[in-house]
Amino acid sequence: QVQLVESGGGSVQAGGSLRLSCAASGYPYSTYCMGWFRQAPGKEREGVAAVDSDGSTSYADSVKGRFPISIDNAKNTLYLQMNSLKPEDTAMYYCAADPESGDCYPRESRFVGYWGQGTQVTVSS
Repeated sequence: QVQLVESGGGSVQAGGSLRLSCAASGYPYSTYCMGWFRQAPGKEREGVAAVDSDGSTSYADSVKGRFPISIDNAKNTLYLQMNSLKPEDTAMYYCAADPESGDCYPRESRFVGYWGQGTQVTVSS
């Protein structure tokens, strides 16, 4: 059974940094598209960043240049390094995985596989 467990969320002041982790277990496929999403109170869930097993990355315009996504295949862990945080980055952050690589974009419809339970990020001004 595939499990995705996020960690690393917390409270930080604007301009600060956090690193989110998503530990994957039980993943039986050799290819993947993995991504980060976020949902703020009262808003729809939105895509943040994605990476696939070919090394291709994709970012939402709102985080491009601030939130690099990476993956450590040896540790089966996905990361999101969040720099220059802003109050509008406050949200619950989720990771997701899909067995198909290619066309790997942070769109919710792209991920029909697996989702984590989320980790809260709060940025104060």
